[in-house]
Amino acid sequence: MMTREEKLLLNINKEGIGIEVGPSHAPIAPKRSGYNVRVIDHASREDLKEKFKDENVNLENIEEVDFVWTGESYAELTGKTHYYDWIIASHVIEHTPNLIGFINSCDAILNDTGVLSLAVPDVRFCFDHFRPISGLSSVMDAHFENRTINTTGSIAEFKLNHVMKDGYPGWGENVFVKEEYTFPFSKERVLEILEQSRNSKEYIDCHAWCFTPHSFRLLIHDLYELGFIRMKEIAFFPSVGCEFFIALGRNGQGSGLSRLEMLQAVNLEILNGNDPNILFRNGVARILEKMYYKFRNLGGRKKRQVQNAASRLLAFGK
Repeated sequence: MMTREEKLLLNINKEGIGIEVGPSHAPIAPKRSGYNVRVIDHASREDLKEKFKDENVNLENIEEVDFVWTGESYAELTGKTHYYDWIIASHVIEHTPNLIGFINSCDAILNDTGVLSLAVPDVRFCFDHFRPISGLSSVMDAHFENRTINTTGSIAEFKLNHVMKDGYPGWGENVFVKEEYTFPFSKERVLEILEQSRNSKEYIDCHAWCFTPHSFRLLIHDLYELGFIRMKEIAFFPSVGCEFFIALGRNGQGSGLSRLEMLQAVNLEILNGNDPNILFRNGVARILEKMYYKFRNLGGRKKRQVQNAASRLLAFGK
């Protein structure tokens, strides 16, 4: 069993030099832990601390930002090409106005064996729940238009459909969350934001893209086959909670699935995300998995017995 950090770090060369994009207050490969890493973010450390000062986060986890991104390519920003061994971007790609451009910007600064390690929200289990899955056409159109800011339409869809389930912005497969939905953005507030979007050329943050795990795997496959990107899938971890994990690289071998198999998997994911019986079974498995993680870190004479018991419980839940 692996933690989210272990999944994101599994395929990178930890002795190499890397980039973490947008780590904010929750870095995966922090400098203080010895990683040879450069940080790209949209603001300086001081500005990020000011931004998050009223939220329940540890501000000391925010590290010095080496490169403040203002819309340029990562090659222009860092002054490097074909240089870095890895890039980690947790919950970043869904915010990018030009998804193809983001992947290629990462590819340009990675060396031939470099890895792009991603954590991506699963539309079924987060505040994007009622939004449609993003398809190839919209991703290609954004690239051809060379978008650098989110469109007014994307912002409207994001804000109007932004939903909380039983007060949670992300609920995973939690079977104990009530089927009670609330929409935090009023019509009046959405209209204010849309007016700002129409009258300004500044970036307004939103989730520009929504995916299930296999809709994203299919998109990467298609973009590679059509010649839009040079990266293929290296590794994939299905959703736990409200996110899935995927690593990309020029040396990737792909998903190992046909387009038909991935399309069928997308249909099953949509079904599984709404079927109460499947949600209950998966939810119990996830609860037992969390128990396993806690037990795994126990010490003392009873550690092995507790871990074995947790493993048996986890197998039973699945």
